[in-house]
Amino acid sequence: MLKSKTMAVIFANMHDEKISSLTSRRSMGSVPVCGRYRLIDFCLSSAVRAGISQVAVITKSNYRSLMDHLGNGRDWDLARKREGLTIYPPFSISNSGSVYANRIDALFGVMELFTDSSADYVVLFDCDQMANVDLEPFVNKHIESGADITMLCTDELKFGEYVTDCSIIDVDENDRITSMRIGIPYEQGRLTTMNTCIVSRRLLIELITDAHSKMKNSVERDIIFPNLEKMDIRADRYHGFVSRICSIQSYYESNMSLLDSDNLRELLYKPGATVYTKIHDDAPVRYGLDSKVVNSLIADGCVIEGEVRNCILFRGVHIDKGAVVENSIIMQNTAVRSGSRLSYVISDKNIVISEKRTLMGYQSYPLYIEKDSVV
Repeated sequence: MLKSKTMAVIFANMHDEKISSLTSRRSMGSVPVCGRYRLIDFCLSSAVRAGISQVAVITKSNYRSLMDHLGNGRDWDLARKREGLTIYPPFSISNSGSVYANRIDALFGVMELFTDSSADYVVLFDCDQMANVDLEPFVNKHIESGADITMLCTDELKFGEYVTDCSIIDVDENDRITSMRIGIPYEQGRLTTMNTCIVSRRLLIELITDAHSKMKNSVERDIIFPNLEKMDIRADRYHGFVSRICSIQSYYESNMSLLDSDNLRELLYKPGATVYTKIHDDAPVRYGLDSKVVNSLIADGCVIEGEVRNCILFRGVHIDKGAVVENSIIMQNTAVRSGSRLSYVISDKNIVISEKRTLMGYQSYPLYIEKDSVV
């Protein structure tokens, strides 16, 4: 149980430009992962498992898919008369009508959310990583320590070689952050921030109001870094599966790593750490008499009549007889017709691969097929 009332704020669009192919028609938070989930599911699930009942999702663009996924929050037990899930669409921050340009503008634009809330603490999330965090001990440790800000960090970032824009920190014996390097490539074994932090609501209001008045734009660069000596800012280590989605390559490797049962259990099937998502009632996977499936993660509603090897298939995928799909990620409602062969492909939703097509990428450069395409 949390030692004090806490609310959560989730940024759904902050890293869209890093995987522009996948976010051209959706927000980062609604990017499909793991066969049936969206990236925002990890943030929402961590929050509700910790007992947080007030969750705000801040959007900026391409949020129709996100709103369809979240609905009223019922699938996360956030459909409530008081508090619950609130989605904040884009808003103007000036007389020119321009939409907020950075995180500080975004927080200042929803200041009423904080001034009207009765929560004592605020957890800030980004939707750019796959990590099943147990938030309760993280929040309680922050409260007990008396720190001003606590940042969630890891020294075990999966596929860190693809991460070129991260914040690496050093800490003392009390886990107080003593130095920070921002916007540099990942360094193996070094503590790296996970774009998740907790701060008291009153202090957040004070910091954001001051930063906005001085036209600052980055929480880490303009608030946390200048105050390392003035404030008690600490790190809390997370030991578990963490993978940051910052490119098509990292998206591909992060998802394909779940074909390793150890990674799958650590991310999705930890005891007492359920990852919740929108429920879709569908039929079980149907396998044809001549089908062949090897080492693949397949969601319900799929029909497999051809061959599938080392793949992740989302709901409603149809692999025709005579088709071969290997080392690929095939999203919802994609049809691969007879005689086609796919290798190292990321196929977005509602794709039709016509008969006798051959599409091949490479592990280091998978081929991406845009949503609603016919090939």
